[in-house]
Amino acid sequence: MDAILRGETGHPLTGFRGKICGVRADRLMAILLLLQQREQLTAAEVARELEISERTARRDLDALSTAGVPIYSLQGRGGGWRLVGGARTDLSGLTEGEARALFLAAGPASAAAPALKAALRKLVRALPEPFRVQAEAAAASLIRDPQRWGSSRVVHPPPRFLDDLQDAVIRGVQVRLGYADSTGAVTERTVHPLGIVAKGPSWYLVGDTEAGRRTFRVDRVTSVRPTGDPVHRPEDFDLAASWREIAGEVDRRRTPLEARAVCVSHGTALLRMAFGDRLEVGGATGDGRIEVVIRGYDEYTLAGELAGLGEWIEVTGPPGVRDHLAAIGRALVQRYG
Repeated sequence: MDAILRGETGHPLTGFRGKICGVRADRLMAILLLLQQREQLTAAEVARELEISERTARRDLDALSTAGVPIYSLQGRGGGWRLVGGARTDLSGLTEGEARALFLAAGPASAAAPALKAALRKLVRALPEPFRVQAEAAAASLIRDPQRWGSSRVVHPPPRFLDDLQDAVIRGVQVRLGYADSTGAVTERTVHPLGIVAKGPSWYLVGDTEAGRRTFRVDRVTSVRPTGDPVHRPEDFDLAASWREIAGEVDRRRTPLEARAVCVSHGTALLRMAFGDRLEVGGATGDGRIEVVIRGYDEYTLAGELAGLGEWIEVTGPPGVRDHLAAIGRALVQRYG
């Protein structure tokens, strides 16, 4: 029995003939631990404990059974799910470092979804006692505040279809996607979901379509219907690399104007703090200054951003940015001179 539960690598839920994916493994392990503690559970009880939908709970229980985990369901009134013969999992194969990482993933600093964090908290209760002191210290050592200084404290709930799209990515199935564009017009298309990215409070689906690779804002998705057909995933696809390319293209579109300038040698760090990826640093000039290119939305806006940096940079072009800077300078002198 232990061999079934442990899988080929010696850790729980890593075998199962490859049918359980890593993203769901922690939640499925939490279900096993709950079954150990209570002997019998309904899908509704699992949903309440792990803060997931009842539909997701049923799907997870079915996935465990299909994958070979010794659990079975009792039908009818008073029914539920049980482990065959009281089978138990064994977490003693975790190393001390893995235990700390597990507590970090379940702690307040984690960026994990609430459902996953709830599942992880159930999982860490079964850790060997010697690991608990350092592991619990790790969980309390960090907090995560996603808000920038001075930004709004509005909490953005996850988009309605986020779980459905993540499930499609994990299972590798195509979906018929209803999507509203910026004008509100809704269209439907078949999408091969490849990955999901969170950028600030916004979520994006990266997928292939008949028209090529596309990015969809998840909060604009109006419907998700899995087709059952497998996703055609390019062998060389890398989500992180693909997102860097997408984000770079978006940034270029949002800031199409380029201003050229020369900066004092010790001022490049300040410019990096001010402009981030919008700054390109070039070579040194004959007088020891550094050539830079700064991207902006338009000439007036970029001039406003550069106006307070006159001590460090000299803008050489385009002429329109220089003209706006001169006008800003005259207005400041007139008001404060």
